[in-house]
Amino acid sequence: MKSSSHAPSATSLPRAPRDDVDARSIRYLVTMGIRVACFVLMVVITPYGWYTWVFGAAAIFLPYIAVVFANVGEEGRRNRREDPEAALPAAPSTPAASVAPEPRVIRIEETRPAPGETRPDADGTRDGAA
Repeated sequence: MKSSSHAPSATSLPRAPRDDVDARSIRYLVTMGIRVACFVLMVVITPYGWYTWVFGAAAIFLPYIAVVFANVGEEGRRNRREDPEAALPAAPSTPAASVAPEPRVIRIEETRPAPGETRPDADGTRDGAA
C-alpha cells in the first residue's frame, strides 16, 4: 500500500467497481451484437463469396474476443507506472551554510606483551600486584 502526504484528487481515483462492471457489460453486448449481425449477413447476403467466409469467421471468433475484452477491467487497460523518486523526500536545494567538521576517529592498537612484561588488569593494576 502506498502512502502519500497529500489527499488523492477526484480525477486520480479509480472507477467504482459498479461502473467498471457496467462498462464491461456494454462492451460485451456490443461485440456480441456485431457477431449476431455478422451471422445474419453471412446467411442473408447472396450470392455467396469471399465475404461470406469473412462474416463466418467473425461470427466464430467474436465470442472469444468479446469475453477477453469483457474480462479486462479498467486496471488492466491502464498502464500505471509509479516513479519511486516522487515518494522520496526532496534533497535540500541549497547546500548547508556550515560544513560539519569531520568526526574524530579514535584508533586503538593492541600489541602483544614482550616476554617477561606484565599486562595491566581491567582495574589498572599490574598482574599479581593487588
